[in-house]
Amino acid sequence: LVYNVANDLTSQGGVALDVLKKVPMISVDVDGNVELQGDANIRFLINGKPSSIFGASLADALQSIPASQIKSIEVITSPGAKYDASGTGGIINIILKDSKVQGINGSINLSAGTRLENGSFNLNARKGNIGMGVFFSGNEKLNTTTINTTDRLSYNATMDTISHLYQQGTSPFVRSGYQSGFNFNWAITKKDELTAAVGFNHFGNHGTAITNQDQQSLLSNGNILSDLSSIRNSASSFSANSTDWSLDYKKTFKTEGQEIDILYTSSYGVNTSNASQVSNYLNGSYPPSGLQSYNPGKDHETDISIDYTQPLSKGFTIETGAKAVLENLYNSVETDTLLNNDHYVNNPGQTYSFRYKRNIYAGYISTSYSFFHDFITGKAGLRYERTNTTADFAGTSIPGYNTFAPSFVAQHKLDESQSLKIAYSYRIERPDYGDLNPFLNISDPHNISTGNPSLKPEIGHNFELGYNKNFKKGGNIYFAGFYRYNTEDIQSFTTYYPVYSVNGAEYTDVSLTQRYNIGSQTGIGFNLFGSVPVTNQLTLRSNLQIGERTNSSPGLATVTGFAYRMNMNASYQFPHNLMVEVFGNYNSSQKNIQGTRPAFAFYNLAARKQFMNKKASLGITAANAFSEYVSQRATLFGSNFNQTNLRQIPFRSFGITFNYKFGKLEFKKSKEESNDYLNNAQH
Repeated sequence: LVYNVANDLTSQGGVALDVLKKVPMISVDVDGNVELQGDANIRFLINGKPSSIFGASLADALQSIPASQIKSIEVITSPGAKYDASGTGGIINIILKDSKVQGINGSINLSAGTRLENGSFNLNARKGNIGMGVFFSGNEKLNTTTINTTDRLSYNATMDTISHLYQQGTSPFVRSGYQSGFNFNWAITKKDELTAAVGFNHFGNHGTAITNQDQQSLLSNGNILSDLSSIRNSASSFSANSTDWSLDYKKTFKTEGQEIDILYTSSYGVNTSNASQVSNYLNGSYPPSGLQSYNPGKDHETDISIDYTQPLSKGFTIETGAKAVLENLYNSVETDTLLNNDHYVNNPGQTYSFRYKRNIYAGYISTSYSFFHDFITGKAGLRYERTNTTADFAGTSIPGYNTFAPSFVAQHKLDESQSLKIAYSYRIERPDYGDLNPFLNISDPHNISTGNPSLKPEIGHNFELGYNKNFKKGGNIYFAGFYRYNTEDIQSFTTYYPVYSVNGAEYTDVSLTQRYNIGSQTGIGFNLFGSVPVTNQLTLRSNLQIGERTNSSPGLATVTGFAYRMNMNASYQFPHNLMVEVFGNYNSSQKNIQGTRPAFAFYNLAARKQFMNKKASLGITAANAFSEYVSQRATLFGSNFNQTNLRQIPFRSFGITFNYKFGKLEFKKSKEESNDYLNNAQH
């Protein structure tokens, strides 16, 4: 499924996350967490290739790519055997703009706003069989201050006591990023093509927070045993840089459809994070306490693949190939503890370094088939992957494992305008180094997190039934029903401890969050997308996603959570190349194994005026124009605690955008573009 961005007005001046919020089957929360058909384990690609920028921080990476740089979003819910089996939710491929028009052409995009500023520059040149392009883009999210409130009650049955922790504070936050790249394409002969690309990505953020804390201990009858008030000052910063290289050689043969494709990609990442926190106690009975940490890391991923396609007869083609994915990561943390004399000393229990290596070797075979004079067409295949992982975590040995991932898709055309599709894919979600690393993060001593080196890979079985209908006067309807069953389901789980010991140091009133394989998860639901050209000027588009998720875990109660997402988009084309668009979206809350995920609603307004024979345009945008904050209330509970979190996040924004295209331009729509934004694609 392909979502085209060209006429998406409300995303102009925004970032990749703003585009994803409008794509069918995808939901995005206020923090930038993305789900595909209710599953957050998604494999993200840029131009069909992996990038280490996504491993550093997915939400930050998606907010560093300007929407003006994106040509389309490909959503692959049931990937075939040719694709990596990684990602139980499926694959999202971000296609950046390029040009194969003869001559020189390019574009400039600039936007300024109350919350976000960005810009991009593209230049493409092609003469004969040689083409090249260069781009630069960057953005900055201006300072925003979130108001945070946490209220937690916990119970100690042995001591017959109740603990009450109340935290309230503010946290200013800024983010920035930029990308640049160069690509080269050479059609050596009519049947031999070489493509090379290099890209550089950077993003960073910085935040501070002041939190007022009140920590009470009471008897069950309400008598107060102790009351401790403090102010915690904290700061954090993060910087990520990645360089991506790729070289692709493709050869076709006399037989139509016969081809060989050899691809080499390499991605280098350098990440650095710093964090500090100091608590000052107001009653003077305790000295200040605090930590500061410095965390540099490097990662390198190399992918080498070869794919071969051989038509055997009309309607029957075989594809086969092999791939190696080589990942290496080095990470270290140096932590210092604040002493009573206001000096810091190294904390050996919180200082460490590790090396992590994961190699994946894969091979696949698949067939494209057509039966009964194209009555049924589709693909079926099998992919094998061998995973070997080593990490020098203390006392940890990670066993290797084999994965056999079958997949198939069958499609029947009811007529020229409508079709039915059924698909199945076997997917895997490997725990990443952040999930496995047993290091304890104590940036907030009352809310500690750590990894779990015993995690097993999560296995997903994805079934999908699709129906597509195109109308003569434009517009279409797309329906996708899905059923997902995941075993060894990986989820975060929080446990409360009255006292928690870390390398001899004791922390009180602690919630420890860790990742576990928690039984199984079943998801069932459907997505309905419709586009209707009401008149030649007015087009309405709507998307509805409804689903139910059930978690079954030994020793825990079975939890079923119902959720839905709905949006409406209306665009109107006025005379003189003026277009106006209104978009509204609502994501419902959802129950999970330990509480509820908050609902999220927003609306956008946009207008664009094109001039200079459509070579230039000027636009305005507004998000949540009549409310400054989005309130997010979440609950969390366990056997001996319950907690409420309220965040008030600044969301209102206004912006202005300018776009200018120069050189030789093509206004003719390509085969995959339409006014409906949405097209089916057979993968």
